[in-house]
Formats: sequence, structure tokens, C-alpha cells
Amino acid sequence: MSRPNSLIFRAGPGAIRMIRERGFSPDMIGTLAGASGGAKWLILSQLDRVVATEILPKLVGPVFTIGTSIGAWRFACYAQRDPVAAIERFEEAYLSQTYSEKPDRFEITEKSMEILDLVFGKDGVEEVLSHPIIRTNVMTVRSKHLGQSENRGLLASSLLAAAVANAVSRKTLGSFFERALFHDDRDKPPFFELEGFPLHQVPLTAANLKPSILATGSIPLVLSGVRDIEGAPPGVYRDGGVIDYHLDLPHSYEERLTLYLHFIDRIVPGWFDKSLKHRRPQPEHVDRTLLICPSRSFVATLPEQKIPDRKDFAAYPPDVRERNWRVVVDRCTELADELNEVIASGKLADRLEPI
Repeated sequence: MSRPNSLIFRAGPGAIRMIRERGFSPDMIGTLAGASGGAKWLILSQLDRVVATEILPKLVGPVFTIGTSIGAWRFACYAQRDPVAAIERFEEAYLSQTYSEKPDRFEITEKSMEILDLVFGKDGVEEVLSHPIIRTNVMTVRSKHLGQSENRGLLASSLLAAAVANAVSRKTLGSFFERALFHDDRDKPPFFELEGFPLHQVPLTAANLKPSILATGSIPLVLSGVRDIEGAPPGVYRDGGVIDYHLDLPHSYEERLTLYLHFIDRIVPGWFDKSLKHRRPQPEHVDRTLLICPSRSFVATLPEQKIPDRKDFAAYPPDVRERNWRVVVDRCTELADELNEVIASGKLADRLEPI
């Protein structure tokens, strides 16, 4: 009896056609996409190493990264001179983070800033902004009205109102939040002129790169928003996943593919859409997207039969949580081995399923 696959490969119609006609090679990639997901990223960290060693050196630029929340943090590693070393710093800092028994948003925000400093090290900011191939893009949201407040009651009321309005129509989120795209100004990405929500386009600089990445991971009610980022309109900036949870936006230019390492085989447009099964990405946005994620059979072999997530901080004692997470990272070398084998063997086309 054959062993079930550990990875699922899904693709849009355009990507399927391109890969079946021409095969797959890294020089076909024009965009690297990464979703919000917090601790879920740990199931991808071994796959990130494969991308860093087998994909990134073969890219033909410019190649755009687009990430919200943890996706942007991962790509901050990709665009450094030694991406594997950056991934390892990030992974170790993430695994070993500890908090008091009841941490508040100040403590969690301070820890996030410490981890971000470790990720970038001494020269990371300069390396990201001057990368010869990668053009970094970070999506955040600029809060409006009560959403700018850090008062828990007021902010929670704003989020509840946004959730209710979003259930009626996703377009209503524009009354509560505005998109803010922090972008590498050397080349315009395919998602530069986004429609559907108010949009601010802010060139990345040495002064705002780290604040923008901190902001896109600033989950409302969990971390403090980042106020008045240099170069951007005044205001409070928060987790880009509020609107673009799994990036329902134009992923790539024509004749280029998007490589999208993901936690699951479903793309959920916005943070408030997680329970709305009918909310799906617009087909043209994922036409040339190659999505790679762990299979459910693989996830069933992990501790507690689940992908790590933010709730683990409350669900387990710190030592148990860290042990479980480290087991996940070790087990995910199986995903890396399978991805390497599929790419090296030229069998990707045979494994493709529709998104």
C-alpha cells in the first residue's frame, strides 16, 4: 500500500497550463505570496528552507513578495543575504518565546519587537531594501474611527461591528479599515493598483521597514497598533490580514507564476471570513498561482493532530507548547524532502490539482 502524500499541490488554470506545457523552473516565478497565520508558519519553516536554498538562487528578477502578518515576517528572512540563517534566527526566537501568566498587549508587543530585531540582525534592513532580485511588499491596514483606539471595549466594539457588516458584504470593511501597502519603490508589483478598498501606497525606507512589518503582525486586541509610521498618513496601523488574510488580490503578472506556501488548501479572503465558507478568492487573482500546503493526512501525524496556532499559548504549559512545536518543526523535514523530490524529478505537473 502506497504511503499518502505529505504535500498538496494546487494551482489556478493559468498555472496548470504553464507548468504542463513548459514544466516548472524557478525562473517562471514572479511573485512569492505569504498569508497571515501566526504560529501556523512553523509547519512551513522547513519548506522555507527549501525555497531559500533551491528556489531563491535561481529567480530572475524582479520578483515581488507580498505578505500579511507572519507572511511578511517570513519574507523579511527571504530577502536577506543569508536567508537560511535568518529563517533559523526567526524559528528559534519564535519557538522559545515565553510570557508571564497573563501577558497584556504591551508585553506581547515588546516580545514581538525583540524577535523582529533578531530576525533582521545588524544589516538585515539594508539587505532587504537593496536585494538585487526580491522586491519586498508589506500589506497592513490603517484603522478608522473607534478602530484606532487601544481601549479594549472600544476596539472590541469596532471589530464586532466590522464582523457583522462583513457578513453582509466584504466591501463594508472599507468603512472600518484602509489598505496600506508598503512597497519597494524600484518596481511596481502586480497588486499596486488595488481596487475594492481605500488604498495608501507607501515606499519602503530604512525608517519604516521594521515598523511596517511589526504593524502587519499587530493583531487587534493582542498587540498594540503601530502609530504614525514614517512616510505613511498619520494613524494606527494593524494586521494586514484583517482585509487580506490569505491575499485575495492579483498575485502575478502575465506569464509569471506565484509560489504560495500555505498552511491549508483553502484561500480565505479576510480575517472575518474564516467561518464564511462561501467567501472565496476571485478566480482571476489566483489564475497563475501555485499553492503548496501540507496534506490533512500529514497534519494528523503531528502532536495533537494539529498545526501550531496562537491558542497554544493558553492551551498548554510553556514547556509542553514548546516541545510540541519543536516536534512539528522536526517532523516537517518530511515536507521539505517531498518538495525537493517533486521539483527535482519533474513530477510537479502530475501532482497538480485545481485551486
